[in-house]
Amino acid sequence: MTILACMSRDDSLPTLGDLELEVLDHLWAVGEADVTETHSAVGRARNNTVNTVGSALERLYRKGLVRRTKVSHAYRYRAALEREAFQARRMVDAVGGAKALADFGVLAAFVDAVAETDTESLDQLSALIADRKRKRK
Repeated sequence: MTILACMSRDDSLPTLGDLELEVLDHLWAVGEADVTETHSAVGRARNNTVNTVGSALERLYRKGLVRRTKVSHAYRYRAALEREAFQARRMVDAVGGAKALADFGVLAAFVDAVAETDTESLDQLSALIADRKRKRK
């Protein structure tokens, strides 16, 4: 799913706990993992049990943020969204949703923030806007 497709949605991301966010980070890093692998990478350092990590994966699955495939007697999990798409949705949620993002004041503030920190990104944003305009014609 592209970042733009995620940004055009009016539905917001579900609320996530710290463990769920760490599990997602792990899945983005490795691509796919089962409960035991995820526990070894994330849960052990947090002093969580394998069951706690398994519950976090199940919650992420029910929230639509991970996909799973049954392999033998266990599931293997992978993130349903790319990290960039997830972060874009979080930004859209932070400004009040896709409709609020279209507000000129919010867009102008975003462009100002990008311009202050990184002019190369501002050039890339300008090229992206030009590309989208060409595609709409």
